[in-house]
Amino acid sequence: MGPVPFLPKYQKLNSWKRDLAKMTHLQAGLSPETIEKARLELNENPDVLHQDIQQVRDMIITRPDIGFLRTDDAFILRFLRARKFHQADAFRLLAQYFQYRQLNLDMFKNFKADDPGIKRALIDGFPGVLENRDHYGRKILLLFAANWDQSRNSFTDILRAILLSLEVLIEDPELQINGFLLIIDWSNFSFKQASKLTPSILKLAIEGLQTSSLALTLTSGYLHCLFTLF
Repeated sequence: MGPVPFLPKYQKLNSWKRDLAKMTHLQAGLSPETIEKARLELNENPDVLHQDIQQVRDMIITRPDIGFLRTDDAFILRFLRARKFHQADAFRLLAQYFQYRQLNLDMFKNFKADDPGIKRALIDGFPGVLENRDHYGRKILLLFAANWDQSRNSFTDILRAILLSLEVLIEDPELQINGFLLIIDWSNFSFKQASKLTPSILKLAIEGLQTSSLALTLTSGYLHCLFTLF
C-alpha cells in the first residue's frame, strides 16, 4: 500500500479551521452562561452553526420577488435565534423582514437617528431605553403613551424610532439570546390620542414589530411585550 496523499488531508484541515474560526467569531463576546442558554433554550449548536445558516441562505432562491439586501452569516443568525433554529421558520421571518421594507419604502427612507422625525421621537423618549438589564439579561424599553404629543411626533415617526432602536440593539448577540422587555404605560392615555390609532396604523406597527427579526412572545423568541395598564 502506497503513502496516503497529504494534500487532501491538509486542505480538509484548513477548511475545518476556517469554519471553526468563523463560528468562534459568531459567538465571540458571549459569556459561557449565555452560550449555554442559547444551547438549551434556542437549540443553538456551534458544531452545525454554519450548516444552519447556509440552509437558510439556500432558501433565498425560492423568493425571487423579494430583494434580500443582506445575507451575511451574522445577520441570518439573528433570525435563526428568533425562531429557535427552525430553518424554515427563520427563513420565513427573514423574507417577511425584507418584504415589509419593500412594501413600506417611505418608512425606511433616511432610516437613521439623525432623521428629523426619528430624532425628535427619540428625544421625546419614544422609546426610552434603560441602561441596566433585568435579571434575565433582557434590555428594557419603556414607552409612556400619554406623553405622545401629536403636534410634535407622528405615530409613524414613533414607530420608525422604535424599529431603529431595536435594529441597533439587536446587533448585540447577548440580546439576540436574552431578549427585550418592552413596557408600555397606557395610564392617562386620552381618547383624543387613541383616535389616531386607526386599524391601518396598528396593523403597520404590529407587522413592523413582527418582522424585526424578533418574536413577539416569550415562548417563541426574544421579544416579550408587556402592556401595563395602570
